[in-house]
Amino acid sequence: MGLPLAARLGSPAVRTGLFYATLFTSGAVSNPFLPIWLSERGIGTAEIGVINAAPIFAMIVINLIVGRLADRASDWRTVIVIGSILAAIPPIFLLFMDSYVAVIILWTLVIVPFQAIAPVVDAAAYRMARRTGMDFGAIRVWGTIGFVVVTLLAGVVLDRLGPQAFIPLLIAVSVIRALMSLGLPLFRAPDEYMRPMHPIDAPINPLIAIRLGQMWRPWFLLTLIGASLLHGSHMMQMGFGALIWAEEGIPGWVIGILWAVAPTAEILAMVFFERITKRFAARHLILLGCIAGAIRWWGFALEPDIWVLVLLQTLHLATVGLTFLGITNFIANWTSEDIAAEAQSFFVMIRQVITVVALLGFGFLAGSLGAGAFYVASIMSGVGAVMVLASLFIMNPKKEATT
Repeated sequence: MGLPLAARLGSPAVRTGLFYATLFTSGAVSNPFLPIWLSERGIGTAEIGVINAAPIFAMIVINLIVGRLADRASDWRTVIVIGSILAAIPPIFLLFMDSYVAVIILWTLVIVPFQAIAPVVDAAAYRMARRTGMDFGAIRVWGTIGFVVVTLLAGVVLDRLGPQAFIPLLIAVSVIRALMSLGLPLFRAPDEYMRPMHPIDAPINPLIAIRLGQMWRPWFLLTLIGASLLHGSHMMQMGFGALIWAEEGIPGWVIGILWAVAPTAEILAMVFFERITKRFAARHLILLGCIAGAIRWWGFALEPDIWVLVLLQTLHLATVGLTFLGITNFIANWTSEDIAAEAQSFFVMIRQVITVVALLGFGFLAGSLGAGAFYVASIMSGVGAVMVLASLFIMNPKKEATT
């Protein structure tokens, strides 16, 4: 017989999954509706771009600091809870302060704690799942499910109540996330709490990094940059895809469906995480994602029929889903648990630098080339694939399978 319902609901996997379901909800509310709320307050498109970019610039500076603090804490849970609580406070002040400068400061304070804890959550949950034999994909999938559900609910609420409901909704999801963080389990095994950061009994495999500096090995760094280029290529779709589709005459409700297809496809990758990672090396998954990205964006540039766009959107399964699984697995395979959060944050830092450059570049290209800017996104994905191939050439993935 299985465990009683109460025991299952209280398990570390379920408690972590429930938190994941709330982790990305502030983004689910703000990604589609922040520009509308800002526009209602007379803030122009250029200023909106600055508001969106400010938290990313801030995170480039502090990502590694947060990761290092999380690794040095008795458990990663401590930093996750503190970050979740800090992220719930600034939205309250947006009810009373909506000038341009105030919004820049407060929005940065809203997003930075969330972005800081996200790689820590991934590192902590993955390490816990690997140690205890749990299915990480079955835990992480709730993040995507929560994002999709809240996006749909927010759309209904804001459609009925108008842009003035944006901040109350943002406060609600932020507070819920903070409350759910209090239910998180301890991620480290009790006998590891007092373990020194760099133990004398270092990992048997000398290729496994026990310090951040060891992550600068060419074959390791090439993979991180390749995956980051693929992520950056998505900024063309994230920032300007809906606008280009609207200019092509695609109805709004169809655009909504096209947006929903992508995360739905991503869910499949999470559900079959265990089977996928047992059959394929981590870098092979990243390589597949880069190739799929090159195909996806090239297809978008051709301005195809809607049914083709739907098919291309399903490639999100590989460009985001499989790539996320691959890079998370890759980092865990080649780094010690002592620097788990810092290693994940290091990758996120590289990714954010490329994201900022991509956002600025695609902003210019989309205005001058329209859908043709997707060709550049395709090339970015292709370059990412070349980098991962170079990494595979330098370091055989068979060694990865033995770690």
